[in-house]
Amino acid sequence: MKYAIKRQWCLKVAILIVISGLSSCKKYLDIIPDNVATIDNAFAMRSEAEKYLYTCYSYMPKDGSLDQDPSILGGDEIWAIDRPPKPNFNHGIFEIAMGRQATVNPVGEFIWVNLYKGLRDCNIFLENVERVPDLKPEEKREWIAEVKFLKAYYHFYLVRMYGPIPLIKENLPVDVNISSVKITRAPVDSCFAYIKQLLDESKDVLQPTINDPVKMLGRITKPIVYSLKAKVMVTAASPLFNGNADQASLKNADGTQLFNQQVVPAKWDSAVVACKQAIDVCEAAGLKLYEFNAASSTFVLSDQMKLQLSLRNAFAEKWNSEIIWANTQSLSANIQLNATPNVNPLYQDNPFIGYELAPPLKIVDMFYTENGVPTTEDRTWNLNQPATRAGTVEDQRLIKLNYETSSVNFDREPRFYANLGFDGGIWYGQGYFNDAVPASTYYVMAKKGQQNGKGKPDYGSVTGYFIKKYVHYQNTQGSAMTDYSVNNYPWPLIRLSQLYLLYAEALNEKSGPVAEVHTYINKVRARAGLKSVKESWDLYANNTKYTTQAGMKDIIHRETLIELAFEGARFWDLRRWKEAPQEYIKPIQGWDIEQSTANLYYRRKLVFTPRFSMKDYFWPIRDNNILNNKNLIQNIGW
Repeated sequence: MKYAIKRQWCLKVAILIVISGLSSCKKYLDIIPDNVATIDNAFAMRSEAEKYLYTCYSYMPKDGSLDQDPSILGGDEIWAIDRPPKPNFNHGIFEIAMGRQATVNPVGEFIWVNLYKGLRDCNIFLENVERVPDLKPEEKREWIAEVKFLKAYYHFYLVRMYGPIPLIKENLPVDVNISSVKITRAPVDSCFAYIKQLLDESKDVLQPTINDPVKMLGRITKPIVYSLKAKVMVTAASPLFNGNADQASLKNADGTQLFNQQVVPAKWDSAVVACKQAIDVCEAAGLKLYEFNAASSTFVLSDQMKLQLSLRNAFAEKWNSEIIWANTQSLSANIQLNATPNVNPLYQDNPFIGYELAPPLKIVDMFYTENGVPTTEDRTWNLNQPATRAGTVEDQRLIKLNYETSSVNFDREPRFYANLGFDGGIWYGQGYFNDAVPASTYYVMAKKGQQNGKGKPDYGSVTGYFIKKYVHYQNTQGSAMTDYSVNNYPWPLIRLSQLYLLYAEALNEKSGPVAEVHTYINKVRARAGLKSVKESWDLYANNTKYTTQAGMKDIIHRETLIELAFEGARFWDLRRWKEAPQEYIKPIQGWDIEQSTANLYYRRKLVFTPRFSMKDYFWPIRDNNILNNKNLIQNIGW
C-alpha cells in the first residue's frame, strides 16, 4: 500500500517535471512519517495539516537575499564587485546586471522551479484540507484563505518575471493524457484575473491582525491581502501589461495573443478602488506611518535626529506600525553585514563586515535637495558649485566637522542622509547617537588608505557610497575582532508609505492631479520632513509640472523611487512603467576610489556601461523546457 501511495506521489511530481525541467522524483514535503511522504498521513490530524500549511509558506521567495532576490543586485540601484576572487556572498544574481543572462542556464531560474513546486503543494493542501477531522471550521476557512493568497502571490511573482505564464489552478490527475500535461502560457489578462480571483476569495476571510504574535508573525492577514491586491491591480494597469504593443508578436502556437494590444483605462479605475480599500483596511487595523519613539532613547535627540531615526527605522525596525507585510522566510542579517562600513576604528579587520553594496552616483543624484525637488529643477541649487566642501558646525549632525567631502552631499533631503553612507558622513551606529556630543559620533572615511576606503580586491564600495538604510542603528561591534551583533528583521514587502504612493499613482492616472493625489503623496513627504508638492515646486522649482497629469506622474514616480530606495521596488517599477531602457542607459559611475586626496577622489569615474533591450523586460524560459514542451513559447528576443 505504501509503495502505491509513493508511486502516485511521484506521478503527481512528474506533472511538474514537464513544466520545470526537473529530472527525478524528489520528496518536497516537510512531513515524512515512516520515511514515506503520504497525503493520508499529512492530513490525518490538525497538527500534521498545520505542518503542510507551513510547507506552503516555505516556498516564499527569499526577498532581500543577495544571491536569490533579483531586485537587489539584478538592476542598477546597487552595484557590487564583478566576480571577486573571495566573495562574501554568491554573486550569481549580479550576472543579470552585468548583462550575462542566457537561455541555456538562466540566472534566477530557480525561482520558476521553486514557485511551481509551491503551487503544486498549495493545490494538494486545498484538495485535502477538508479531510482533516479535528480542524475547526473557522480555522479551516482561514487556512484555505492563506493558501489561496500564497497561490495568488506565487503566480504574481512569476508574472512579473516571465509575463504570461502557465496557470496551475489545480493539480492534474495521475492518469491524465500526456498531451494535457504540456500546458501553455495563459494571456496576461487571464493571469491577472486568476490572481485577483484568488485574492477576492480570501480577502474577507482573514482577521485584521494576528492573535498570537509569538507563533503567528508572518502569517497572512486581511490588510496583507487587500494590499497585495492593490499592488496587483496597479501592476495590471501599468504600461508593461496594459496595451503593450512591443509584445504583439508573442503568441501561443495556436495563435493566442498573450499580451493585450489595447490600453484599457478602466484598469486604472479598478486599481484606484483596490488601493483605497486597502488603505481603509490597513488604517482600520491600526497601521500608520512610523515615527521614532524618542521617549525610548537615553540620549539627547534633536528633531533632526528623531526624523533620521524615523526614516531609517521605518524599514529596519521589525514589525513597526508601518509594516503591512514582512517575509519571515527572509531575514536581513546577511545584507546588513554586506552594507555596513566598519566605522569603529578599533576593529578594522573584522572579517564579518564586507560593506560591498554600493549605490551608483545616479542613485545619489536621484534624491531631492533639502527643498524637496530634484537638483536639476531646484533654482537655488548651484550645478556649477565647487567639487568639494568642508563640513561646518551647522552640518555636523550629518557631516563630520571640517571634513572635506563632495558638495553633492550637502543640503540634501532627510532621506538622503537616512539612506546613504558616504565619505565624511555621520553613521549613527554601534547603538550610539547623541546630539549633545556630535563630535564623538562615528562617521565614514572612504578615501583610499582610510578605514572604509579601497583595500582588498574583494572588499569595499566600488562607488564610494554605502547603504545605511539596511543597517539597524543598534547593531554593535564588540571587543572581539569577530564579534558583530546584528538586530535581525524580516524583509519588509509592503509598507504603508508604498500603499499611499500606489494610490496617488493610480488616482493620477485615472483623474489627473486632483486634490486627493496631493493628499497621499504629501503624507509620505511630510513624514520625510518635506513641504507639500505644491509648496516645494512653487517656492523652489523652475516649473509647475505638478499641475499636469504627465508632470505629476513624473513626481510620483520619483517620490516612489526615493521612498522605496534599496527595498527592491525600483527593479520592478521601472519595468512596469516601461521606463527601464532610459534609466539603464545611464552609466554606472562612482568616485575615483583609487585616490587618497579629496581633489582627486571626487572625480566621477565610469564603473560599468549597462545595457537594456526589450527582451530584458522578461526572463528567458530555459531551453530544455522549450524542447520538452513544444507548447511553451519562448519570450521575445531570447
